[in-house]
Amino acid sequence: MEEYPRNLMEFDTMFASEEACREYLSRLRWPNGFRCPQCGGDKAWATKRSLWHCTACGRQVSVTAGTIFQDTRKPLRMWFHAMWWVTSQKTGASAAGLQAALGLGSYETAWTWLHKLRRAMVRPGRDRLQKLVEVDETYVGGREEDHIGRGAQDKSLVVIAVEKDGRRIGRARMRVVGDFTANQLCGFVGDVVEPGSTVRTDGLNSYLALPRYGYVHDRVVQKKHVETASELLPGVHLVASLLKRWLLGTHQGRVSREHLGYYLDEFTFRFNRRKSRYRGKLFYRLVQQAAAIDPVPYSQIIMPDQNQTH
Repeated sequence: MEEYPRNLMEFDTMFASEEACREYLSRLRWPNGFRCPQCGGDKAWATKRSLWHCTACGRQVSVTAGTIFQDTRKPLRMWFHAMWWVTSQKTGASAAGLQAALGLGSYETAWTWLHKLRRAMVRPGRDRLQKLVEVDETYVGGREEDHIGRGAQDKSLVVIAVEKDGRRIGRARMRVVGDFTANQLCGFVGDVVEPGSTVRTDGLNSYLALPRYGYVHDRVVQKKHVETASELLPGVHLVASLLKRWLLGTHQGRVSREHLGYYLDEFTFRFNRRKSRYRGKLFYRLVQQAAAIDPVPYSQIIMPDQNQTH
């Protein structure tokens, strides 16, 4: 059963102590009961130092070990406040905003925390997009005005996939790519779209390989002075426009190429849950995923791996 606070008052009541935060994290990390990471044992008792002592092998395990909270010097309750604040911001979270909200003495700490949380915004093994999916590329960043299409300078190339059901837009996926080759673009589609789905693209030749990946390729070619690209692929163009406005409005467009992928994580996390009735549901998902991913060392944050889907 999904248990999460519906509002700030419920949040303060549920997580009034460090122990309450540990118990909540423990339930989300081990929904079927404790499991020792060393021997797989399922029986343990709690020590006075808030560790789980495995009765089978004797290993003592912290509920934060092996999660993004590992080795943190701050209280878990402060992390919970950070996650609540992040998921409560409708337009996105900035490091300066988090620093002010938590009273952190260092901007760098707030920046690092946000990047750790962004890594928890992608659920491992998530379902792929299906049925009808629009795919196109856009440039993000740089000194010139952002636009969808090809030929921009000093920008990062992002490929976006969006589910379409009539006029309705479903989930989105996106990735920073290096070029317009079939290997990059069709490889992205292969990672995020269920085989057998219909993939609608523009006339770029790189997408001609899609049938070999197991997709029905709906190729729409723009005719001069008749249709605009946004009319041919309205869903993906709308998402691209929202992404750019979000980057500009929340982060003033100051996003480095090295870290752009993780800002895409945050945008996708928010966009795909835009219809959630309660902010607490986003908080629940973020804590759940933060407990499921490996620790993220500072060295990995400042030198991230861009070969990922968001």
